Amino acid sequence: MRILAIGDIIGHPGRQTIQALVPDLRQEYNLDLVIANGENVAAGLGLTSATAEELFDAGVNVLTSGNHIWAQKEIIPYLDSEMPILRPLNYPPGVPGRGYLVSRRVMVVSLMGRTFIGEFDCPFRAMDKLLTELDSKPPIIIVDFHAEATSEKMAMGRYLDGRVSAVLGTHTHVGTIDAQLLPRGTAYVTDIGMTGPIDSVIGNETEAVIQRFLTVMPNHLPVAKGRVMFNAILLEIDGSGRAISIDRIYREVD
Repeated sequence: MRILAIGDIIGHPGRQTIQALVPDLRQEYNLDLVIANGENVAAGLGLTSATAEELFDAGVNVLTSGNHIWAQKEIIPYLDSEMPILRPLNYPPGVPGRGYLVSRRVMVVSLMGRTFIGEFDCPFRAMDKLLTELDSKPPIIIVDFHAEATSEKMAMGRYLDGRVSAVLGTHTHVGTIDAQLLPRGTAYVTDIGMTGPIDSVIGNETEAVIQRFLTVMPNHLPVAKGRVMFNAILLEIDGSGRAISIDRIYREVD
């Protein structure tokens, strides 16, 4: 099975890039499933039903998220609907939505780290609970680990090695060069990177970000404009759930 996982999609430029590239990528690589992180899709912060539909229409099958999933309140009722949108698994019980789903014989899990982000339930124990208590689960399991600390991401990859097919980091918007197959057959990368404007600071207008650092004052951070980078990870997984290959896909779009 061939699976494409796309990094954090930033605002309108990111959505346009998905629409421009994903249909052709599905054909070029004969993709079985496309996963994307959608927590920055709506004007750079959060997700709406309309922006989610744009991505589904372009060929994305499942949207994962992270700490910004609640930024656009109108999405909350849709988290309990048939829409294939995930909020992180390790929120406390009673929170709207779900942290995993099965699509096209693949289990996709959205998981969030705690270091430098916030107080959530332990992501390690949340994965243990999920993998132990599910009576029936497909052999192929893909985890989007939305976390800040490199060490936490690497620890999760090693912790789940051999128990899931892939652990793919998101959140920092900066792609890393450590895509690899771990010893027990799990594909791993610390961060996929973003799909957003190149001339920016992690997708936002440069001057606005610099002013925030200089003044330490809260200010609006508009999504930047111009040429867009597309970052994704291409996985090939065998029928047993073991990763065969992991490759970085990078494109630029005007």
